[in-house]
Amino acid sequence: MMVACSTTSKLFPKDWESSNRTFSGSCHAQLNQRVKNIVVTQDEEKEVSRTSIRLKEMLKKVEQPDSSYDTAWVAMVPCMENSKNKPLFPTSLKWIMENQQPDGSWSNDSTHPLLIKDSLSSTLASILALQRWNVGQQLIHKGIDFIGSNIWAAGDIHQYCPNGFNIIFPSMIDSANKMGLSLSLDKSLLDSMLRNKDLETISLKGKGRKLAYVAEGLNGSNNWDEVMKYQRKNGSILNSPASTAAALIHLRDPKCFQYLDSLMLKFNHAVPTLYPFDIYSRLCILDELEKLGVDRYVEKEKMMFLDDTYRCWLQGSDEIFADPTSCAMAFRFLRMNGYVVSSDVLENFEEEENLFHVNDTKCVLELFKASQLTILQNEPILDRIYSWTSSYLKEELLNASISDKSLQNEVDYILKHPYATLRRIENRNYMESYNTENVSLLKTSSRFVNVDKRSLLAYSRQDFNMCQTHFKNELAYLARWEKKYRLDKLKYARQRLELVYFSVATNLFEPEFCDARLAWTQHTILTTVVDDFFDFGGSMEELINLINLIERWDQHTPDEFMSKEVEILFYAIYDLVNDDAEKAKKYQGRCIKSHLIEIWIVILKAMLKESEYVRYNIVPTIDEYIKNGCDSISFGAIVLIPLYFLGKMSEEVVRSEEYQTLHMHISMLGRLMNDRVTSQKDMAEGKLNSVSLRVLHSNGTITEQEAEEQVDKIIEKHRRELLRMVQTEGSVVPKACKNLFWMTSKELHLFYMTEDCFSSPAKLVSGVNAILNDPILMP
Repeated sequence: MMVACSTTSKLFPKDWESSNRTFSGSCHAQLNQRVKNIVVTQDEEKEVSRTSIRLKEMLKKVEQPDSSYDTAWVAMVPCMENSKNKPLFPTSLKWIMENQQPDGSWSNDSTHPLLIKDSLSSTLASILALQRWNVGQQLIHKGIDFIGSNIWAAGDIHQYCPNGFNIIFPSMIDSANKMGLSLSLDKSLLDSMLRNKDLETISLKGKGRKLAYVAEGLNGSNNWDEVMKYQRKNGSILNSPASTAAALIHLRDPKCFQYLDSLMLKFNHAVPTLYPFDIYSRLCILDELEKLGVDRYVEKEKMMFLDDTYRCWLQGSDEIFADPTSCAMAFRFLRMNGYVVSSDVLENFEEEENLFHVNDTKCVLELFKASQLTILQNEPILDRIYSWTSSYLKEELLNASISDKSLQNEVDYILKHPYATLRRIENRNYMESYNTENVSLLKTSSRFVNVDKRSLLAYSRQDFNMCQTHFKNELAYLARWEKKYRLDKLKYARQRLELVYFSVATNLFEPEFCDARLAWTQHTILTTVVDDFFDFGGSMEELINLINLIERWDQHTPDEFMSKEVEILFYAIYDLVNDDAEKAKKYQGRCIKSHLIEIWIVILKAMLKESEYVRYNIVPTIDEYIKNGCDSISFGAIVLIPLYFLGKMSEEVVRSEEYQTLHMHISMLGRLMNDRVTSQKDMAEGKLNSVSLRVLHSNGTITEQEAEEQVDKIIEKHRRELLRMVQTEGSVVPKACKNLFWMTSKELHLFYMTEDCFSSPAKLVSGVNAILNDPILMP
């Protein structure tokens, strides 16, 4: 049916005429003006510009601090030729002598109360370097005093523990004793540390990667052949200057020398704790910006960085593939942004034993996130990673083993909401537990030098509150719209304005997507009201009357409405479609009204058929039910109409197979996930759904639980295929539009995870308030 987009006179009843004729247009204009005023105030525009520049610079290049621990190990390396009584890198030794802290330590962060183990490790390594070359005796004594005063922290489980500490630190104590240094340690504590070291060393038998990672703790071990299996192309042992220095001391390996020599040429005096670190550190910054919700300000720089990362991926870069955290993060970011990457690269990390980071929760979390990006029906590597990482993370939470509160909250949230992580909730949770004093902890602690976490947090909070102001303005408009069209007067209908708006705003929160949020919310509200009307609010004659009126569209008269309810619903649909068609002209440059009407007619006819099933006791086949149910779930209106406000959607795109398939997948997910949690309620109301029909048509051969398991498998199949399509580059549907389908699948997983939270929304109240009503307080 073709419908002109020109404005036609509306035949409202007299009591509606004056108030409703221009309502939609004027309110949209007022709302959009308010939103405009919020976005473009001069002060805010300047702040956005300044912050964008800082964020872009931050993502472009990340600077790591000097590591006294690793520099000390480099300083211990003797000359390669005859002069073995001289340091090979004397400038490193000089740096150690010049950088002792006033308290006698060589700590990277002497003020952090939970990094004393880190300070002990760095200080003891520095003492060994000085003693090795018989210099700085006064510095050594001050360092020994620091260790003696703080050795209690070595056995304190509440202290942050550098990776490999339980093996490396006792080994350094042993080396200190052999050098004649008297550390005056408590014997019981020393015995306990040595026992723990022996146990952990034994546990590493056959785990070469982990052995290589703690190479400097092996002392006179005969495991060096195993360690050298993990030498990278750049000559390093797992990109660790300390491990590489230890290997060079023991084996005089020329490639190890080349690696360390290149570091000294680059950094001059001191080295970082990880090198190369460019890809890893920039991935960490990008991840941080996403978690704080401000990554949209660096979109261009983000894609340039991911292009560089993909080139390194194709070249088989050790910087990505040899490190599980880097590999998992790169895989996640690349796959989620449309790059073709195989999960086969994660094969080395599909078992916990293959990791080399000891007790590294962040590493396991990144692997868990990567495992959720299954797009093929058979990706067993990701399935296995998902299995062990989820068990590991659950155990960590159960045992309260995660000391970092921000990380603990993130793990807790992602485990409770598989496939249902909502961006704005994640952003708020992350901000509220964000520790500006937090550090990255590998073998030693480090902070990115050019990252000001306090400023970043302050801006993120400001941005969150700014978006929330938009939400409140839009909600006020929507409440007036509901009232004007008397939708709030329909007592049989579920009133879910805030919940519906929350479902779109929590992922599609950017101010520029106002029109898409409004369309999503209004069409969801209307389809819900109409669904309730077809279920139990109207007679069969009224349902048919409403469909006939919509089919005829402009050719209707006031005396054709069978009831006030039909009249209310007709004008709500009629005006909204006309308004959206008019608004979409500026996005599409063409008339889309006929498509919007077509969408609504398909939905209404599907709802009518479902009503006939119940009223006339019709038992459809499963295929008949699913085909009709994918239309009655109403994503034609809820998802397809907002797409017109997100990207260019030509007639060819709308009629394309890709567009139709995306619609099919999200509709199947919506239908089946809804059915899975409402089957008992539906049966009590005399309805059949895809679960109960499977039981019914099996003639007693399958139980309800087995039917639910069958439905779960179909859900997983469509979820994977939808994600694959969303991530595929070179498609005809714009990326921003495809993202809305994936966003919708996350909403479905939230609303129908264990029950129908749309009909019983009590569990979501706190989340709704956190996103829509409660600003983040600024300190």
